[in-house]
Amino acid sequence: MGQPDSTQRFSSRVADYVRYRPGYPSTLLDWLHRDIGLPHSALVADVGAGTGISSAPFLAAGHPLIAVEPNAAMRAAADQWLHPQYPKFQSVGGTAEATTLADHSVDLVAAAQAFHWFDTSAVRREWTRILRPGGLALVYWNSRLLDASPFLAGYEQLLLDYGTDYTEVAERYQDDQTMRDWFGPGLRGLVQLPNVQHLDYDGLRGRLLSSSYAPQAGHERHVPMLEALRRLFDAHAVDGKVAFEYQTRAFVGTLN
Repeated sequence: MGQPDSTQRFSSRVADYVRYRPGYPSTLLDWLHRDIGLPHSALVADVGAGTGISSAPFLAAGHPLIAVEPNAAMRAAADQWLHPQYPKFQSVGGTAEATTLADHSVDLVAAAQAFHWFDTSAVRREWTRILRPGGLALVYWNSRLLDASPFLAGYEQLLLDYGTDYTEVAERYQDDQTMRDWFGPGLRGLVQLPNVQHLDYDGLRGRLLSSSYAPQAGHERHVPMLEALRRLFDAHAVDGKVAFEYQTRAFVGTLN
């Protein structure tokens, strides 16, 4: 991956990641099946699958899926959650640049939320190797809206004030033109879809602590950060919840 520690950044945050990270809108799979023509039988390699949040919708739609995840703690969380429910699920310990999968073995390579950690040149070579002829690559993110509401603007400022390395690593997803260039003439489609979490304070706290740049207990900024979060929540909550809004951005295409 792009940074030496990127595969291990979330090891101590697995529980919060499982409980509080957002899922993806059902309209994403609808788009892939209806507009892109992805068959429900397509074998998916979910690269950087983490705790399985991105794998679950494909499995629920009937896809066989291999979760590729280098972080053992996150992979174990996905196994514990998904193996009992979905016989078509399996996981392997691999990276985006070295998946361990066989040549020309999958129909769709998907990467949710993790692409900005990858070596994108090495990824293109590896994904081309494992895709079957005519297979597709899908890259997508939940991009947090930074200033769509006073709450979201305040949350962004909180991260700037208290985050450890927020400005270096956070929410730095490739823009639309970068993704168009990466796919080149193989780009088949792109879409932007609304997505939102309605969080009480415990949910908001867990969502914050699931982020790799949020200082954890024992860090000098941890307690002041949570105090600021409480003030932010109290100032903007409606009926005990805040709206944590995203835009789900997705790009799909062939690589050769």
